[in-house]
Amino acid sequence: MPRAKNASFATPSTHQSAATAGTTSVAVIGAGMSGVTCARTLAQAGYSVTLFDKSRGVGGRMSTRQSAFGNFDHGTQYFTVRDPRFTQALATTPAAAKRWSANTVRVLDDTGHVLSTHNRTSDSHWVGAPGMNGLLKAWASPLADNSIAGSQVHLQSRVTLLNKQEGQWTLNIEVSDGEHTSTAQASGFDQVVLAIPSDQAQTLLRDSALMPTWQTQLGDVVVDPCWTLMLAYPKASQPGLAHLGPQWNVARSTHHRISWMARESSKPGRTSIERWTVQANPEWSREHINDAPERVVAKLIKAFAEVTGIRAEPGHAVAHRWLYAQTRTPLGSSHLFDKRQGLGLCGDWCLGNRVENAFVSGLELALDMVQPAKAVSPAKAVKAKKPAKPATS
Repeated sequence: MPRAKNASFATPSTHQSAATAGTTSVAVIGAGMSGVTCARTLAQAGYSVTLFDKSRGVGGRMSTRQSAFGNFDHGTQYFTVRDPRFTQALATTPAAAKRWSANTVRVLDDTGHVLSTHNRTSDSHWVGAPGMNGLLKAWASPLADNSIAGSQVHLQSRVTLLNKQEGQWTLNIEVSDGEHTSTAQASGFDQVVLAIPSDQAQTLLRDSALMPTWQTQLGDVVVDPCWTLMLAYPKASQPGLAHLGPQWNVARSTHHRISWMARESSKPGRTSIERWTVQANPEWSREHINDAPERVVAKLIKAFAEVTGIRAEPGHAVAHRWLYAQTRTPLGSSHLFDKRQGLGLCGDWCLGNRVENAFVSGLELALDMVQPAKAVSPAKAVKAKKPAKPATS
């Protein structure tokens, strides 16, 4: 996908009008699964859509980290496909998502002994191709390259304030080129969608003095953090064996530090260098949320060795902190939409912590927006009765 340009936000005084005569213009903030799904659906319905994201690429937690030894899916580990609408959407870009033959997931104790094995052949694991971010790159590509007229994608653009005057929205934006940051505005939007983590949405609404009822509802959403460790062993091998260490590829763990391990080379289309993605459990991640990355790397390598028996020195070891990783208490409604304000919210945190939750949230918000007569009052959002079950999909 061509990298979106930020030229229209080059100086603080730059104003970009997004409106096209006779076309509803929408700003979608956040280019993860829910944001891209919402933006794509609206664009296909004839809306003029501008997608903003603070990162260098689309994907959100469906991210792929590049290294000299191969790529790491350091956020979302896999996803499942249960909703027929998700099945239909995936069929539009068949090369961008592949089944991963990791249906057998082992549950290990602190020392790596198998406690149980789950084989869920009826619920396949899927991954993006050639990396986890490949799916959303494919879905966002028509928005970025103007294949859908009137659509744009602006990356490295963090929206800091929303202001509505005379029926149209203006966005204050911090734009980065990797070295410098400037401020700009984008204006002329009829509607705005926030497809960002609940805490960030709450902060943006508060800073913009908007929707106090929504701010209260968002305060009830709980999302756990996660430290992720990426390891590569380019020189390590075992005589007569295809892999270093265990012969399984995926495992959950009851270890007090780590909860998930996956061999990256076992995924379809990945390179063969021995690479592992290790994710800490929510409790340990919360306790060590402000630790230096170097300290986290050392502690998680030690835990990984205890569980897998791999004690070789990795050629690559990097930690990444996700502040918002797994929803523990969701909103309990697929989205929020205020027709009068022209403002909507979506995200996996509305329904749970699965990729498919994010897809459904973004899709149903978009459908609500194109069928305004069915718009859901924000007051009707139902608070979840119990926490969502932890998952990485």
